[in-house]
Amino acid sequence: MTHTRDWNAASYARAGAPVEAFGHRLLDRLELRGDESVLDAGCGTGGVTEELIARVPEGRVIAVDGSRSMVERARERLGARADLRVGDLLELDLDEPVDVVFSSATFHWIADHDRLFARLFAALGPGGRLLAQCGGAGNIAMVVQALDVVTAEAPFAEHFAGWRGPWNYAGPEETVARLERAGFVDAEAGLHDERVRPEDPREYLETIMLGSHLARIPDEQRAPFVERVLSRLDEPVTLDYVRLTMTARRPEPA
Repeated sequence: MTHTRDWNAASYARAGAPVEAFGHRLLDRLELRGDESVLDAGCGTGGVTEELIARVPEGRVIAVDGSRSMVERARERLGARADLRVGDLLELDLDEPVDVVFSSATFHWIADHDRLFARLFAALGPGGRLLAQCGGAGNIAMVVQALDVVTAEAPFAEHFAGWRGPWNYAGPEETVARLERAGFVDAEAGLHDERVRPEDPREYLETIMLGSHLARIPDEQRAPFVERVLSRLDEPVTLDYVRLTMTARRPEPA
């Protein structure tokens, strides 16, 4: 969310099915009456948002994403069925509190989880619930290892010197502690594994994983960079995701 690059929404719509599937499975864990106001924090192209809208027919969905192209694509899909906004979750400020904050595959793009959780806490009304999932500790380890090597090679190394990378893969204990510091109660977090074998590994890496890396290097180096990363992954390319799922609640006033 806080990275400055935009996303290729058209490519994401083609390649992002595995990531969107994470969101659909997470949504199955969300108990709803049907009249809640829900914030979709990091809505992407709106695929999961569309299902969320269907689950609150008497409610309201506010969908926020940091990528203008993603929100435009979501608007084409959803029309006026959701309140779609381009925005940074670290600067989130809603006019009215929501009952539920839902998020899938977004928080690992945000470096400052303390500030993130504080803004989400402020967005919820008393008794409001958070259900979120993102990449967690150990996520896509083979890709991370490949990047450690490739970003240190010429001609790429000069563009990555001193850069910590775009991801924040947190663990359960630190996540619960941060949620509690933000004011949440009943905070829980856990990790589980998911395996993805993308149909087009090159497009998947370019669009889903390496956009922030590619934004740092000249255009003519981008294709060779992706090829170097691919060359360090076993065939067929299999991505071992570690998903961090968290739940929490804003307490009722005493």
